[in-house]
Amino acid sequence: MLSRLLATVVRPTFPPPPVTTLQRRRAWTNTQMPKKDTAVKGKSAAAGCAIAGTQSPGPVAQDKHGAVTIVVRAKPSSKHSSITDVSAEAVGVSIAAPPTDGEANTELIRYLAEVLDLKKTRISLDKGSRSKDKLIRVDSSLSPEEVLSLLRQAAD
Repeated sequence: MLSRLLATVVRPTFPPPPVTTLQRRRAWTNTQMPKKDTAVKGKSAAAGCAIAGTQSPGPVAQDKHGAVTIVVRAKPSSKHSSITDVSAEAVGVSIAAPPTDGEANTELIRYLAEVLDLKKTRISLDKGSRSKDKLIRVDSSLSPEEVLSLLRQAAD
């Protein structure tokens, strides 16, 4: 009878033992972090399209929001601003401004607005403010084909 009474008595539950730092480290090292994609340097066309979020093989494409994007290879400190070449990877643009204090970026936007016959407020620097490889966003009704043809005309 006493054994039955002891069997029905509620035994107190104790909290689990604390996890030691060594156990936390072992649990962390056993898990693997996912690998992130790294772009191969020198693949500007693929990287530019991946940046712009498009499937187009050229330097001018349309992103998922409907804006036209241009992959630009900037060459600052030139004598005058001009489009030097339009290749499959990027549009080469010589800029008549030094690459200090954002002067070259401002001149690039001004020059592209002049070439595309748009207001400067319609063109913005999306990525690459401190790099020679830049992604320019054009918010207008122009199609990527029209932008590409205007850039090719300016290159001639």
